Amino acid sequence: MRRILRGMGGLALMLVCLAVGAWGCLALWFQFPGSAVARLVAILVWCIPWVWALRASFARRRRWHSLAVFAAGFVLLLGWWATIQPRQDRQWADDVAQPLHARIEGDRLLLDNVRDFHWRTQDDYDIRWERREYDLSQVRSVDLILSYWMGPAIAHTLVSFGFADGRQLVFSLEIRKERGESFSALGGFFRRFEAVLVAADERDIVQVRTSVRGEDVYLYRLHGLDQDEMRELLRYYVGQAQALERAPAFYNTLTSNCTTIVYELMHRIVPTLPLDYRLLLSGYLAEYAADVGGLTPGVAYARLQERGRITLRAREAGDTPDFSRRIREGVPGIPEGEVP
Repeated sequence: MRRILRGMGGLALMLVCLAVGAWGCLALWFQFPGSAVARLVAILVWCIPWVWALRASFARRRRWHSLAVFAAGFVLLLGWWATIQPRQDRQWADDVAQPLHARIEGDRLLLDNVRDFHWRTQDDYDIRWERREYDLSQVRSVDLILSYWMGPAIAHTLVSFGFADGRQLVFSLEIRKERGESFSALGGFFRRFEAVLVAADERDIVQVRTSVRGEDVYLYRLHGLDQDEMRELLRYYVGQAQALERAPAFYNTLTSNCTTIVYELMHRIVPTLPLDYRLLLSGYLAEYAADVGGLTPGVAYARLQERGRITLRAREAGDTPDFSRRIREGVPGIPEGEVP
């Protein structure tokens, strides 16, 4: 029995050391300043007490001094980790360079830095940031947009608000890339990216995905929201924009991303929404929304998905003034001709 307990204790200690050591290696790789060589040197130094601690996990006579050295190193690592803070003054990529300024005055929604780029390629585009005003009393619809860029399980989540005058306003929580930087899902766990809330013209933010990045995009009409609830969702996004303007925050692949913000705002409207693995595997978010009654009723999910695929329609629509209407043609739950 003692041997069994000793073995179980050693296994548990080894697993803890493995997890802590692996986390430390990744944290150093993504955040240690300097070149790749400097990061590798820092990781090798960290690995010395890590290996000692792993050996000590199953030592017949516990080498507690090795574990103590490893624990002390971990405390120092956590102290360094706490000094890493989000910033607003980096050399940002053009498409996330301007922070969203949002405020509400009565029924007037006032937005500065709404993105309306004209995209030709990833590196060839016209930069345009606009000041726009919307009437909250005229909000008429909310659509969920999923853009697939890495297989069926992972999608970027956007929310598009429709107004009585035919305009669409899209919100998207994104990483705030620096110039020349690309997204890493793993880096998103290690404070690699700041978060930015983008408000954009629908033609811009959909077409850059379908026609420039080659992503596969789907649109679904959210069902069951009255006008007050739609306005509440808009106010929530405004609050998020104001919070990020006051204090920058890190994007986190698991806990603070484009999908969790959608769940949070919907949970404010429907507090009984259940947690589900599909909130993490964002590619299945539309299926989750259908299961909880959030999409067009009486239509099978397979049909919603088939008719909600707007990739080809968006590419064909190009820069036409009726872009939003054309991509919604045939989407279940959207009356024909709803968008002028």
